[in-house]
Amino acid sequence: MDIKLFEGEKILYELVPHPLSFMEYHALWLAPLLWGLFLAWIYVKYSIFGNPYVSIALWIAGLAIAGIIASLLLIRWRVFIAYMVIAGIAVLIMWKFDAWNSFKLFVPAYNTIVFIFGAFITEVYRKSHHYIITNYRLITEGGILRKKKRSLRYEKISDLGGEQGLLGKIFGFGNIMPITTSGFGLGEDESFAAMGMETKKKFGFFGFAGGGKNVDVPRARSYYELRGVHPYREIMDLLEELIHENSVVPYQRKQIELQRKMVDLLDKKRNKK
Repeated sequence: MDIKLFEGEKILYELVPHPLSFMEYHALWLAPLLWGLFLAWIYVKYSIFGNPYVSIALWIAGLAIAGIIASLLLIRWRVFIAYMVIAGIAVLIMWKFDAWNSFKLFVPAYNTIVFIFGAFITEVYRKSHHYIITNYRLITEGGILRKKKRSLRYEKISDLGGEQGLLGKIFGFGNIMPITTSGFGLGEDESFAAMGMETKKKFGFFGFAGGGKNVDVPRARSYYELRGVHPYREIMDLLEELIHENSVVPYQRKQIELQRKMVDLLDKKRNKK
């Protein structure tokens, strides 16, 4: 990451996400890949899938379901759209070259090539993330086609959210989410409970009652938080210390810096004597 440092600013850490911290993104190519391999086995084992249109529809339906689930979990409908584009290109190729009778070979091969390439793209995306910790601020950056960057001074951070999964505890990495005084870095989880009742006599009647609850939780995109940083505990402690040191108001910090400079000058004069 190319950054311009302020006067007196020093880089303390330069980080990239741990290779195992992007497992949810790796699932985006791994699940469809396994689905395609499973269909290849089904096509060979059961003759009922000899109809190319039924078999291809089954493949597309599996991709659609996986895309919907992934999009809901990641809150990104572009995943579903990408899966449908991949399926659409496959149908277009088969229609263009009249390759419907070769679907048992084409669909598994096409599916495998596309989603193995997805593994490469996921790694490129992971390595596009860079996190720099200086004595003045926290800088995050990520993205392949569009770079997203965030520069956050420590006095603007009101809280730190931390998260470690099972792999993170084993290998010593975790996610750190800086939350600002404006609420940047917070997401919202919603729970909902409901019940209904229907009676049918001369007239139909339907009763419905429900309630919901929203809970604010630390959440941000991977380029706006420290995703998969290692060593997690050490980085967390360092950030807490830096936030504490910079929690004073700006003019007080300037006074402290001036006092430190005066002390340094006095020490130099004493050493000369």
